[in-house]
Amino acid sequence: MRPYGRIRARWPADTAGATRQADLPSAPRCRSIAGMTQPDPAQKDPPRYSTFAEFWPFYLREHSRPRTRALHYVGTTLVVLIAIFAVLTGRWWWLLAMPVAGYFFAWLAHFTVEKNRPATFTYPLWSLGADFKMWWLWLTGRLGAELRKAGVR
Repeated sequence: MRPYGRIRARWPADTAGATRQADLPSAPRCRSIAGMTQPDPAQKDPPRYSTFAEFWPFYLREHSRPRTRALHYVGTTLVVLIAIFAVLTGRWWWLLAMPVAGYFFAWLAHFTVEKNRPATFTYPLWSLGADFKMWWLWLTGRLGAELRKAGVR
């Protein structure tokens, strides 16, 4: 016998006889991966962006929570500091730490705070550029206007 006994799944009374997820009332049209909501593959593909100007508002909406942006700022600041340190000291192997520092904080933000898929997976170069643009606008105090234009409150 297992230490905790047998676990039995029970359906709510209003779903008696339901055999598949689609039979359940208000079955979600998405799947969950580690608590993140992802689009159902059977649904229409997400929009594709052909220019950075089209991508930028999408990027800001994917970073709608202040804590998500704050973790991105930490990562981007570390990347810049590591680059400066490597150049000034000639310890070029430190450059290998740049992606780790940047992506660690960014992905931590997406997986734990925003609970969405990082834009890096679909648009790696535009996402990198947008991250530095967001960081620079934050440093110079001009990010608020961009967030409002993108519909982020």
